[in-house]
Amino acid sequence: MNICVIGTGYVGLVTGVCLAVTGHSVLCIDNNAAKVKLMQSGQSPIYEPGLDELMQSAMQSGQLSFSTDLAAGVDHGKVIFIAVGTPALPTGESDTRAVEVVARGIGNHLNGGYKVIVNKSTVPIGSGDWVKQLVLDGVAERGQSITGFDVVSNPEFLREGSAIYDTLNPDRIVLGGNSDTAIQQMQDLYLPIIQRHCAEDPNLPPVPVVVTDLASAEMIKYAANSFLATKISFINEVANICDRVGADVTQVATGIGLDSRIGPKFLQAGIGWGGSCFPKDVAALIHTAADYGYDAPLLKAAVTTNRNQRLLVVEKLQQVLKILKGKTIGLLGLTFKPNTDDLRDAPAINMIAQLHRLGARVKAYDPLLCSGAHPADLEHVELVSGPVSLAMGCDALVLVTDWQEILSLDFGSLAAVMPTPILVDGRNALDPKTLVQAGFQYVGMGRPTLALPRVQSERQLQTA
Repeated sequence: MNICVIGTGYVGLVTGVCLAVTGHSVLCIDNNAAKVKLMQSGQSPIYEPGLDELMQSAMQSGQLSFSTDLAAGVDHGKVIFIAVGTPALPTGESDTRAVEVVARGIGNHLNGGYKVIVNKSTVPIGSGDWVKQLVLDGVAERGQSITGFDVVSNPEFLREGSAIYDTLNPDRIVLGGNSDTAIQQMQDLYLPIIQRHCAEDPNLPPVPVVVTDLASAEMIKYAANSFLATKISFINEVANICDRVGADVTQVATGIGLDSRIGPKFLQAGIGWGGSCFPKDVAALIHTAADYGYDAPLLKAAVTTNRNQRLLVVEKLQQVLKILKGKTIGLLGLTFKPNTDDLRDAPAINMIAQLHRLGARVKAYDPLLCSGAHPADLEHVELVSGPVSLAMGCDALVLVTDWQEILSLDFGSLAAVMPTPILVDGRNALDPKTLVQAGFQYVGMGRPTLALPRVQSERQLQTA
């Protein structure tokens, strides 16, 4: 099937590449000429494990190409995906200006033949009918009356760092629309994925397909991310109570996660959620609720808990170091999660701002953010090229991102170069006893603090 994907951000590019791999002819459109030129050379503009190789393979087979020509894309695609960004505005609502431009542009270039126009962007509830009207407005601007198209909502559920797997092996595919013809065409499009033709295990059952109306499909996206964000905020709230009563939240999470009604996922207490999806989608759902006269107190509480959780690490540093002014704090990881270079709404940014406000010096090491690159959010952070360089001279370390490379470090070599070997485990991803044996005082999130044995601690103070 001929497919057009408009927008080659995270969702658009991964979707386009994966559909090409499943046998479709995909033309990806973007209005950024430099970005298109980069992709035409076989290089991905975003970091996602395995994406470069998959993209190059699809291009070599002739199934995938890139262009800035919207007219060519509309002409090519039997199914046209709108996959442009919808960032959050200060009010919490989604900025849909890019969707509006693209929808009108599609209408400007429709020239006959039935098309299915797919909302892949995360758009406000009710956007399906709005996009249809925008396309019709674009058609009218040409003085024509082509109506041979339908709009479908097909929300994405990709996790950065495992987006390729999630696209080819989804938990479900959601299709929202009012046209049986459009829904059937979308099911045909996804048939290789539904039937698990791309899965390593041929015995897996077919992927469930949820067919709904437009508004329900749009709500499913927001509700799913809001629930997961709330679940994280819940376990962080429990962790804060555990800190006060002496319980271990990791054991509590194991105990409640074994309940089939709850499940173990998203019960890892730590510094909270971030990235491009959870904050934006929760804010958008709260804003939508307000538009219809509902306050959404539970969602607001999840946001408040998450905002406070990001600064809890700084409070823990104050508890062990007392005064932070003049101290050097080292951050292990910066991105909001492993296997991505994404700093959007990362908890590290809030931590850094608070540490600077209190007079601390901040160093950081992240596997994907080397010392040669300095994003604007890290302007006053000393980026180093390795963990030992990070630890050298630091008064405390904070595990911010649970990269596998960081979790498997020789922590003894880090403790040896620190005047006060203290580690705050912001992800509860390390074994406290192992850290103490390596020479650290271990501080977790909702876990008992483990200090160095007295004799060893005195020896380190004498050496310092």
